[in-house]
Amino acid sequence: MADAITERDSLPVMDTRGVTTLISDSGVTRYRVNTEEWLIFDKKKPSYWAFEKGIYLEQFDSLFHIDASIKADTAYYYDRDRLWKLIGNVDIKSLKGDHVTTELLYWNEATKKVYTDKFVRMEKPDQIMTGYGFESDDQFMKPVVHNISGIVYIDEDAEKAKTDSVN
Repeated sequence: MADAITERDSLPVMDTRGVTTLISDSGVTRYRVNTEEWLIFDKKKPSYWAFEKGIYLEQFDSLFHIDASIKADTAYYYDRDRLWKLIGNVDIKSLKGDHVTTELLYWNEATKKVYTDKFVRMEKPDQIMTGYGFESDDQFMKPVVHNISGIVYIDEDAEKAKTDSVN
């Protein structure tokens, strides 16, 4: 027989399964969170929320159209530091239409910064960049890829000219 759990800090204060929830900001619905499992460990040091079976977050505009999304295999939210740690197949689509993928990403809500030191791929409408390390503001308006290992420029006009011509 297994030993009884005697320490309160090893148990979540909340254990919720199959979650879909809407989050409002100043009375306006701004986000939808989907997760298979949401655990809150309020007695751990530091306290945190665990999404160990994946998380998907959507941000809405004022007409409830999805204008950004984040997906990860695992996520932890350190509530006191307001820090997200996203792990495994992290996939972000920004307001500007940029697409970022990596295996590890931190999002600091307090400083409004996102960053990683891992391999990252960033697709913009006119280019694809890969490198090791990334940082940006949390709206992805000023993204920087570090140690760039490749940039591919996409010339949509040239591509269109190829497909429009008859040879």
